[in-house]
Amino acid sequence: MAEATSGPNLEMGIRMGDLPDGTMLLGRVGDQNVLVARRGEEVFAIDSLCSHYHAPLSDGLLVGDTVRCPLHHACFSLRTGAALRAPALDALGCWKVERVADTIVIRERLVPVSRPPPVRGSASTPRSVVILGGGAAGVAAAVTLRDAGYAHDLTLISADDSAPYDRPNLSKDFLEGTAPEEWMPLRSPEYYAEHGINLLLNATVTELDTAHKQVALQDGRVMPYDGLLLATGADAVKLPIPGATPQSVRYLRTFADARALVAQVAHARTVVVLGASFIALEVAASLRNRGIAIHVVAPDAVPMAKVLGPELGRYVQSLHESHGVTFHLGTTVASVSGNSFTLANGQQLAADFLVAGVGVRPSVQLAQRAGLQVEDGVVVDEYLQTSAAGVYAAGDIARWPDPHSGERLRVEHYVLAQRQAQTAARNILGRREKFAAVPFFWSQHYDVTIRYVGHARTWDALRIDGSLADADCTVRYERAGRTLAVATLGRDRENLQAELAMESSNS
Repeated sequence: MAEATSGPNLEMGIRMGDLPDGTMLLGRVGDQNVLVARRGEEVFAIDSLCSHYHAPLSDGLLVGDTVRCPLHHACFSLRTGAALRAPALDALGCWKVERVADTIVIRERLVPVSRPPPVRGSASTPRSVVILGGGAAGVAAAVTLRDAGYAHDLTLISADDSAPYDRPNLSKDFLEGTAPEEWMPLRSPEYYAEHGINLLLNATVTELDTAHKQVALQDGRVMPYDGLLLATGADAVKLPIPGATPQSVRYLRTFADARALVAQVAHARTVVVLGASFIALEVAASLRNRGIAIHVVAPDAVPMAKVLGPELGRYVQSLHESHGVTFHLGTTVASVSGNSFTLANGQQLAADFLVAGVGVRPSVQLAQRAGLQVEDGVVVDEYLQTSAAGVYAAGDIARWPDPHSGERLRVEHYVLAQRQAQTAARNILGRREKFAAVPFFWSQHYDVTIRYVGHARTWDALRIDGSLADADCTVRYERAGRTLAVATLGRDRENLQAELAMESSNS
């Protein structure tokens, strides 16, 4: 997002007393905004916009010598500008801070630090790393390894036909038509070449041999590894609807799916959306913003009540209804005949096609065949290592011991997948870092965004502060007096504070 130049002229200087300890200030140097932050007697200056979706970091949260983004909870070092936590993968620029008596002066943007020196080889340093899966987790792991100075063979194997892309945008801005294709890749083709990442697309792994540390591809190639990350993600659940054809019933999981859907939408007037999941309702909002009539069909009595509770679920339904979406709840699609969709309750809907968003299943078949421990996902320890030494798992397939809830969780969130991959990558290099990040996701519906931190499978108390009707509230999900999750509307900084509180309770 664009940010108008604002704040004091930092080239002229500001008084130290105008920047109290623990605060941030947005200032300007020429035609650029700069974020200035103070911790004790230290003053830091970095670029002012998050490198993910360019949100103003001045609206974020200071935590030690880091700053967290208000939109999607990326985290940056104030000292180096490094992107410490996904979803941001790119560092920010730092600015030279001069102290003249009691005045802070900032004039010069420092030259970015080059890549770190190569990791010195040791008996424990893997000579080759293979990453299975080209989604958010896969690319985050590859970037983390190279940013850490890992200089040996690195291969990223993906069954997708597209290089890693911004999956959350498929159901949001890309489907709506406000995000062009060139915005979608997470890294340019040149990045993989320049950083020595062997990216294999349209590649299917048929066998994982943990005893001999190698993977076999469908085309006959066999690739050895010293370190391996499983990040195979999840596959869309596809329903056996009588009469359905690939043209009449669409699914949205891959970039190819999204392109096909956008092409078909160009000639559509009415669409049925099957399911009331986050993805399904984001699709509904994106298509409605294109002026298409939308019918949402779902077996739920209240959309998303199992995740958000009935109050917030009803609010989301009313938000969509205010934009002209028609709901058919407590039923499903029983059959398809041409452009006629028959519901289980006997009602018939005429539409150009249907988009199904009824959930996903973790892609664990490879792990099962390899003999890894699988139980509602690939079971990993606190370091994200599987039951096989040197094999780690991250993302939609990983079932890890969550220190906050005290349960083993498997959560299908984009940001969480990236953060798990970052931890797993460091552990492949021998760091022994426990994974303790708090899950976070966001869901966009028209001009309202729900931000949700933590994870509550069940709760015995739901507390709402503020007004749902005004999209200005905090919803807390509690069990036995402990907050397990927090959802916010219009209170981005409060969501960051909730994340920090949950992290603190883990330590």
